This record gives sequence, structure tokens and C-alpha cells, in this order.
Amino acid sequence: MSVQHNLSTVQTFLEGLGGGHPPEALATVFAPDLSLEIPGQSGAFPWVGRGAGREAMIAFIRDLRDLTEPLAFDVEDILANEGRAVVVGSLRTRVRRTGKVIVSPFVLIFGFTDQLVSRFQMLEDSHAVAEAAR
Repeated sequence: MSVQHNLSTVQTFLEGLGGGHPPEALATVFAPDLSLEIPGQSGAFPWVGRGAGREAMIAFIRDLRDLTEPLAFDVEDILANEGRAVVVGSLRTRVRRTGKVIVSPFVLIFGFTDQLVSRFQMLEDSHAVAEAAR
């Protein structure tokens, strides 16, 4: 694995996510046996918790777009080595159902195996997410 490949994969994914690319197209960089983890209060949103496989990523992207409206997604840094890439930033997102806005720093962790993302973890202010869901 190369650092440049990992950086490029993450940058392409983020650009596609922000550009409205179809979830199925975005999920092609993820391994079929992807491990997905987004810690937080169970039930706040469908994606909170653990998921497995590309289908979990497709569902995450689809649900994220259906249930929230992005207001700001600022990437401060992308760090990478041969096995991992980490995105550090902040976000503001409106929950469509409640109208509440989530303001949170975030970290996205992408683990790579055989040039595909085999592990995805999103860390954010889970308390703010749970409060906005109510």
C-alpha cells in the first residue's frame, strides 16, 4: 500500500460525497467485508453503531443524505501512512426531522487492506448528535 494511494482514495471519496455522487459509486473503494463503526447513542440515527460490508456504507451515505442537510463540512487535515488515513475536521448538519443543528468536530479513520478501505470509523460529538435527533 502506498501513502499516496490512501490519500488519493480518501480525497476522491470526500469529493464524491460532497458532490452528491451515488452511494453505490462511492462504496466501490470499500472492501466487501468492510467494518464500519460510528459510536453513539443507539437509535439516534440508523447508522450509529456497527455495520459490515459495502452495503453498510451505502446505507450510511443514503441515510445521511435523507435524514440530514449538510451546512458545513470543513476538512482541516488528512494524515496517512501505508495502512491508514485519518481526516480531521468540523461539521455543521441540520437534522431534517427536528430542524436542530449538530455542530461537532470529527475524525474519520480509514483502514486499508489490499488497496481497499477495510475499516471505517467516524468519531464525532455523539452527545450533540443524540440531542439533535430528539
